[in-house]
Amino acid sequence: MAQSPPLPRSTGKAIGSTVDDLDTALLRLLLEEPRAGMREYARILGVARGTVQSRLARLERDGVIATFAPQLNPEKLGYPVLAQVHMHLAQGRLEEIAGLLAGIAEVIEAHTIAGDGDLVCRVVARDNAHLEEVIQQVIKLPGMVRTKTEVMLSERVAHRVLPLVLQESRSPQRRPG
Repeated sequence: MAQSPPLPRSTGKAIGSTVDDLDTALLRLLLEEPRAGMREYARILGVARGTVQSRLARLERDGVIATFAPQLNPEKLGYPVLAQVHMHLAQGRLEEIAGLLAGIAEVIEAHTIAGDGDLVCRVVARDNAHLEEVIQQVIKLPGMVRTKTEVMLSERVAHRVLPLVLQESRSPQRRPG
């Protein structure tokens, strides 16, 4: 944490819909030092451990914290190929296909989209031949009209949320217009 700016003391100023400066500092610690523990978070923030526990419980209840699960690396699990598959579906088949996609282990994410297509999925595979097998499984789903696949070559910016947390803590509170 030596490279990051100092953690702010709580001013009580709300920076998001349910997040104040102390929450921001706690979220930053969770993202930068996820294994530190409640006692260490409380020490760094200068608050009681009960305060940290209640803040975490509220942030989880409010949906700000989505999961405490570790983020796993599919490549290290033997799936180094990552692709994005855009899908066009027959009308009225979205829920059915989404359920079927959830049954394919190599589909690690699926989102409905606006624009060209109906769904986009992130798919992992052991190699290109395996990717082709997975795509063939997807193509055969009832109601699938067509797909377009893009193989991702290398990650340039990893999934991250900390910059959003830090940006919110520095920006003036936004009011709904």
